[in-house]
Amino acid sequence: GTCYYLNIDLMILQWLQSNKQININHYANKKSAAESMLDIALLMANASQLKAVMEQGPSFGFYVPLIVLISISLALQIAVGVLLIFLVKYDLNNPRKHAKLNILNNLATGLVFIIVVVNIFITAFGVQKPSFPEKKP
Repeated sequence: GTCYYLNIDLMILQWLQSNKQININHYANKKSAAESMLDIALLMANASQLKAVMEQGPSFGFYVPLIVLISISLALQIAVGVLLIFLVKYDLNNPRKHAKLNILNNLATGLVFIIVVVNIFITAFGVQKPSFPEKKP
């Protein structure tokens, strides 16, 4: 049992040592692409929520707060999308760019956190699709 795991650990260690040059740009680009896909999914969900709120109209109790929160979320998502484009553009292997990339990455992470908090409030106020009365035959 233990010997088997030790052999696997040694194999992984040997592989890592033989592959010292990891393409950081490739890793970062894949990570940014995944973040962009998640951003697009949330963007679509917020657009759908905005449509549902607008269909309910101003008579809905939380109409204005939800419109404002969804609009903030959409604007922040667009900002994160633009930041991700800039993050992918820069070469991570260039040490002179590390400070700038670190700031952009921290900014994107902070904005994503704010987006999550805003969307928690959107969910708390409750976006429901308008219910239509059933037609009786």
